[in-house]
Amino acid sequence: MTRSLHGKAVLITGAAHRIGATTARLLHGAGANIVLHYRQSRAAAEKLQAELNEHRANSVVLVQGDLLDTARLEGIAREAHSAWGRLDVLINNASTFYATPVGTITPQHWDDLLGSNLKAPLFLSQAAAPFLRETRGCIVNIVDIHAERPLRQYPVYSVAKAGLVMLTKSLACELGPEVRVNAIAPGAILWPEHEMDEATKARILDRTFLKRQGSPEDIARAALFLIRDADYTSGQILNVDGGRSLNS
Repeated sequence: MTRSLHGKAVLITGAAHRIGATTARLLHGAGANIVLHYRQSRAAAEKLQAELNEHRANSVVLVQGDLLDTARLEGIAREAHSAWGRLDVLINNASTFYATPVGTITPQHWDDLLGSNLKAPLFLSQAAAPFLRETRGCIVNIVDIHAERPLRQYPVYSVAKAGLVMLTKSLACELGPEVRVNAIAPGAILWPEHEMDEATKARILDRTFLKRQGSPEDIARAALFLIRDADYTSGQILNVDGGRSLNS
């Protein structure tokens, strides 16, 4: 029997665009109240808030913050909790992605990529854990299939996502039995925001078993499953990649 998320409070980081926004729409449609986190995309966040509140009044709030500012993370968790007096779900979606070929890597690249993809999820999860324990809630981390197989010219990003995979498993161990922690590893869902030629896209899709690109809705539905339906699942990585991670 399908269960509603009515009354549940969900915090999604980096929720103004792309996968974060799509996930917010789907979970809101399933009945959840949403805390949309953004860093600089205020206009996009306000537009999404207005769209969802039009469907259900007072069901979406905004929280702003730079996730690289570790001192801000406790405040983000507290604001999310205070919106409805509870916090049921944390989705660590926000991510930074860019190439760092060996020979060009700087300490700033390391701090930025590890900060957004690993450090911020750790400290935000830690800040949210007391609230999630109260509701027997869950955490969903957005990782990457390249956490398992490195992406050429992206070594720092790949390392950061590999760390997030281990963080997912470690938090499942640390926060159980009250809090479940899982992750979703997308494959070819959205192309990078910078230029990618059509030949490269075709080559990537050819390496999937389904021979096609996925969509943000595929990730959102996976998140809904892990939040609503996977009561006996924790410490797992769900690949949503058309089978690409099985291909050499």
